[in-house]
Amino acid sequence: MPNTVRANVKVKVPRPDNVIFGHGFRAIALMPSLKRSSSSRPSGLSSRVSEFHPAVTLYEPAVEQESPRRSKRVKREPTEAKLEDLEDLIPLNADEEDVPKGEASSFSATASPKKSPKKAKAIPQSLATPHPAPVKWRETYDTIKEMRSRIIAPVDSMGCDQAQHKETDPKNRRLATLVSLILSSQTKDEVTDAAVANLRTALGGSITLQGIIDIPESQISEAIAKVGFWRRKTTYLKQTAIMLRDKFEGDVPKTVDELCALPGVGPKMAFLTLQVAWDLNHGIGVDVHVHRITNLLGWHKPPTKTPEETRLNLQSWLPKELYRDINHMLVGFGQVICLPVGPRCDECELSRKGLCPSARVVKSKNRKPIAFIKPEEAKPTVEIALEEDSSDIKPEVKEENLT
Repeated sequence: MPNTVRANVKVKVPRPDNVIFGHGFRAIALMPSLKRSSSSRPSGLSSRVSEFHPAVTLYEPAVEQESPRRSKRVKREPTEAKLEDLEDLIPLNADEEDVPKGEASSFSATASPKKSPKKAKAIPQSLATPHPAPVKWRETYDTIKEMRSRIIAPVDSMGCDQAQHKETDPKNRRLATLVSLILSSQTKDEVTDAAVANLRTALGGSITLQGIIDIPESQISEAIAKVGFWRRKTTYLKQTAIMLRDKFEGDVPKTVDELCALPGVGPKMAFLTLQVAWDLNHGIGVDVHVHRITNLLGWHKPPTKTPEETRLNLQSWLPKELYRDINHMLVGFGQVICLPVGPRCDECELSRKGLCPSARVVKSKNRKPIAFIKPEEAKPTVEIALEEDSSDIKPEVKEENLT
């Protein structure tokens, strides 16, 4: 005859380890010598020993009570993401945002932001201990410069310095340069050039400050949809336009610190903007090509990890008159010859001269040769000299026998 325990209901326990259900209770018989671990208790239930049989544990819904032991973790308020130069923050192989393009942004373009997205901070311009100039750097520089004079790279016709040529108003020219640089981050020059053209069309034929403020974000997104991180850059353009209107009298700032206070603008974009928009040569614009190639050449000891480290190293020994040229030169060199994947060391003069420590043996059997420009195909240089007008000087006339 099996044992029977009464706990408001009849619970039959044929064996000590049986589990039997009653009205609102769960009865579990345990051997007295065994201890039940707390981790095996069903969640949301409280347990107690049956008053009718010590081997039976009754479970019933627990009453929610605040735990006397509070967590030591501090809950952080969600803060606005710090806006930096995309080139420095986003991995080179990062995928595009997976947010639907039709999703509306919460940013309002009609009102000025209450707080600046970034606080202006001083950008370092020099190292405490200057980096020594690399051995044979001048010979390497001149060799790359000579190769660049014989190749046509995408940056030559579709670089960020080309966006200003479609504008006539000086302010719009400077704004177009800044817009092009913001869109260029993590984007090929061909795509950036097309996006700037689309945006200009969407704005009515000219890139103006008020036009960017007035146009809906959805139209900006549609115009720049092919660039990397288009959704984030849409917000950057809106915020930048309002900041330029409210804090900089509707014009592009003339200092690197003020430019870096704009959303999505870092030192690279700031220095390039000053060079192109204001003709101010205050620093080197170091992008991924400059950062990568100068490390491949062994110009940094030890190798630099960020574009900012590269810039400070280069500025400590490179002559200032070369600050502006080195970016354009190395970008084109990296687009055609020193490619990030499959570099054309077989076509590079640095490899032949032994000036590149990273040169490798490349099989060029199935690769298309680089189309170098012949010297006679280069664009001629026209020089015009003005002479003093004097009535006493008669033009020299040479008679030629035409027969």
